[in-house]
Formats: sequence, C-alpha cells, structure tokens
Amino acid sequence: MKKLHSVLLLSAFAFATSNVQAQEVVRLGNLKFAHYGAVSYIKEIAPQCGIKVEEHVFAKGPDIMQAIRAGELDVGASASEGAITARASGAPIYVVAGFAKGGARLVAATGSNIKSVADLKGKRVGVTRGGMHEVLLEAVLAEAGLTMSDKTGKDVQVVYLAFADLNQALLGKNLDAIMQSEPQSSQAINKGFGVEVMKPYDTPIGEPVRTMVMTEKFYKEKPALAAKFMRCFVQATQTFIKDPALAENYVRNTIFKGQISSEDFKDAIANSPYSFDVTPEHIQITSDVMFKYGVGKMPKAPIATEWVKTDLLQAAKKSLNVQ
Repeated sequence: MKKLHSVLLLSAFAFATSNVQAQEVVRLGNLKFAHYGAVSYIKEIAPQCGIKVEEHVFAKGPDIMQAIRAGELDVGASASEGAITARASGAPIYVVAGFAKGGARLVAATGSNIKSVADLKGKRVGVTRGGMHEVLLEAVLAEAGLTMSDKTGKDVQVVYLAFADLNQALLGKNLDAIMQSEPQSSQAINKGFGVEVMKPYDTPIGEPVRTMVMTEKFYKEKPALAAKFMRCFVQATQTFIKDPALAENYVRNTIFKGQISSEDFKDAIANSPYSFDVTPEHIQITSDVMFKYGVGKMPKAPIATEWVKTDLLQAAKKSLNVQ
C-alpha cells in the first residue's frame, strides 16, 4: 500500500511539473498609463491562454527598448515613436499590434488666456523629450507657423520634463502650457489648474497609435507561443472594451492604487481608447514626420512594410470573432 501511495505521489508531482512547464513564459515590458491597462491585464488572464506573462514596468518607453536590445524582454508596449527610433537604429523588432490610440492633449495653465496654438508664441511649453508628444508639439506648432527650441531665439521655448513632472510645473505656474499624456492631462483639467487647448490630432499623423512590439527572435523562433500571446492580448483588450467597469476598477485600483479618480479615468480613456489595430501606412507617416522634424535623430525613416507584421493579430482576431 505504501508503495502504491508513493507511486501516486510521484505521478501527481510529475503531472504538476509538466503542467507548469506547459505554461511557457513571455516577458512583457509595459508603462504606467491608463491606456496601457489592457496590456497589463494580459498577465491576469494568461493562465487561461496556457502561458505565463511576466510584466516588467518601466519609467519610460526608451527603457523598454533598451531591455529588448539586451534580450531581457520578448514583447513591449510602446508609443510608436519609441519603436520607430529603435528600429531605425537597428533594433530587431516588429510592430505586431496597436493597443490604444490618441492619448495626448495640449493643456494651458488656468488663467493663462491661451486659447489656441497661435497663442503659444513667446510662451514656455513643457513636453517629454524624444516621445510622441514632442513629435505632435512640433507638428502643431509648424502648422501654426511657429518654431520651437529649448534655447532662446525661437517662437516657443520648450522645457523638457518627465510626464510625472509636467503637471507640477504647470500647477506651479513655471510653464504656460504642456503637451501631456493620459491620465495626467485629464487630472490637470479636473483639478482645475489646467484647461484644454486642443487634442493634437489634426496633423498628418492623426491619432497616434500605441504599438505592441515583438522581438524578431521571439516572432520567428517561437511562433506558437507568440500566437498564444497575441490571442491573450486580443482577449484582454476585448474584455476592457466590453466591460468598462472592470477596466476602470483594474486601472484605478490595481495599477494606480486609488491615485486617480473615476472622472480622471473616464476622461483619460475617452481621449485614449483601447484598440487592436495598426497599419504600415500609419507607422510610415509617423516615421516620416519624425524624420522631418529631427525627433529621434534617425539617419533615415525606416520602411514600415519591412517591420509591421500584423498576421498574428489578424489570426487572433479571426479565431475570437473580433472585428
């Protein structure tokens, strides 16, 4: 009887071990923004997808690209300009999906009397260096016939700060306006120290798409695992789109630990809705605008059709009946 008991225990251990091994690991890089919430949620439902997702949260997009280059990540969530800059400098990555769009707003200090982009002439405007928000600021100023620099002598003096510091600088009246992300821009408006000037989507870029990036190695050498991950991404995103209450609870309480209000979340997602899709055309236009204004200091704009690969996304959407 003891022998039979031992055999049963060994069998159970072997089954448990094989089950753990069956859940292959995907290493995911992510950022702490409201519209990155569905990406974070992937790890919660990953066991249902037959995988384990290890999420690593970074301070800024370029840090994710550095980790990818170092072989520390398989997949990363990034604004498109970070992916474009990395690809232009030789990073072996593919854009495989888009997970949110929009997510930018030009916000002026309350009482500044700035009501249009033209009113920024002679003002101090804060933005995060090297990101999509800098690209959009360059584009909207150019369309208004204004120049910008962090030095004197241009129409608009730019002050480069991290996303987390832009609101404080606006609140302290150290800046006249900021080009800000979400939920920070919504918070500035809802707390009363900022007013919306515009959502900067009337440029050739339109609404910028946040991109899901996969390493070429992962895409080529582990296609089955990559397909499982993409299916899990579509499930997580569809869940957030169909169940806004769950999305709000997860983002506000799990990611932000109660630091943003319900109003902040709803306003943020209204300006940066969850999505799935990205096209080579959008990435090419974004690349060309970046190159034109020297953002990312690229030797040339990468050719989008060579590295935007949406086959896994389309297969996942089809299998889940997602339009």
